[in-house]
Amino acid sequence: MTTRAIDWPAVHAEALEILRAYLRIDTTNPPGNEAPAARYLGALMAAEGIPVEYIETAPGREVVVGRLAGDGSKRGLMLGNHLDVVPVEAEFWTKPPFEGVVEDGRIYGRGAMDMKSCGVMQVVTMLLLKRLRTPLKRDVVFVGVPDEEAGGALGMGYLCEHRPDVVDVEFALNEGGSGRTTNGRTMFNVATNEKFGAGLTLTAVGQPGHGSFFHNDNSMVRLARALVRLDEWNRGVTYIPDTRAYLERMVAAGVFEGGGDAVLEAQIRARNGMRPMFMNTLNVTVVRAGVKTNVLPARSEANLDCRLLPGQDPEQWRREVERVVDDPSISVAFTSGRTPVQQPQVPWDTELFHAIEASVHAAMEDAVVTPSMTIGITDSRYLRARGVAAYGFIPAIFSSEENRTFHGNDEFITIENLNLGCELTYDIVRRVCA
Repeated sequence: MTTRAIDWPAVHAEALEILRAYLRIDTTNPPGNEAPAARYLGALMAAEGIPVEYIETAPGREVVVGRLAGDGSKRGLMLGNHLDVVPVEAEFWTKPPFEGVVEDGRIYGRGAMDMKSCGVMQVVTMLLLKRLRTPLKRDVVFVGVPDEEAGGALGMGYLCEHRPDVVDVEFALNEGGSGRTTNGRTMFNVATNEKFGAGLTLTAVGQPGHGSFFHNDNSMVRLARALVRLDEWNRGVTYIPDTRAYLERMVAAGVFEGGGDAVLEAQIRARNGMRPMFMNTLNVTVVRAGVKTNVLPARSEANLDCRLLPGQDPEQWRREVERVVDDPSISVAFTSGRTPVQQPQVPWDTELFHAIEASVHAAMEDAVVTPSMTIGITDSRYLRARGVAAYGFIPAIFSSEENRTFHGNDEFITIENLNLGCELTYDIVRRVCA
């Protein structure tokens, strides 16, 4: 194993140019067309002698897999990322969304935050491990997938179904958690779990009739009353081991006030951004009713976006919603037509988590590292269902301004965060694999 030091300024400059070129590849989904991005990243690894494979999941859509072999003494680590990005409304951007503009210490472009910069951090780690001829006890597997922004069926879902050999790893790193500054403390949240979708459809059927008469059975009115009851439903706070540990570390760091569950619950409820980590969420997103202004609707429907905590029973949740609706004439059914699959809980007291802690503390002694939960949905759900300890973690300290551009206009990441992410990603992988 070579002991030569890494020339980080040179690596930072290389990472910046890789990201700028990557942002210029338009992988807007739909339609995706991620194959050019897969080939670009793959070519970077292949040029260093890293074995690369391309897996077509649909015309123009490819997975790129780069693998550094370990000695087989431990199971592999996946560096997972997605190649596709969400659409842009270019007229609302002040910078071109697909040119990789660098200005005032920022790199602008769709995907700068979500999540092409993370893909660059991971590919740079692959290049460094190869260049340094690092002996590995685990395979390190770089996996860039298409289609995450549309659910992942043609990306990570495809791999899990058709190429289980690629996802046969012990650990995975993907998106979901990151660093931030809270009350003067640097906090790094590692998303060790995530919520899962259990969308519901409420259907009210009433007696249609002419709009000029008095009516006692308007399906839309009954549905509206049910939706108001659901909106006013005061659901309790639920703790899982990850969020318990999160709160304990926040209290120990002085970010939260201690004093028991009642004090903690008051602080949770005061933070809308945090509340979804501690309770199932329900939001009305689509309502359908009526065919004409002067005709009462015979049928009125509403779709509810519901996200449940890991370990929750979807059928029990459906029955609870039915109880709150309190109208036997309104049906409550899963929007998909079938009971959703529960999200398995993933342990966080693992070698990978401790490697993340050690790496962060080596760089920032006073930083707080804590398990947390992703309130959205990521590709990690496919891996967790297969028993992989998949964590969401991008090792950068994102400002509120950066986070606001996630799926937003003028999306950007700072050069400082790109540099930090490259250094910490490499160090985490080195600790857990070398």
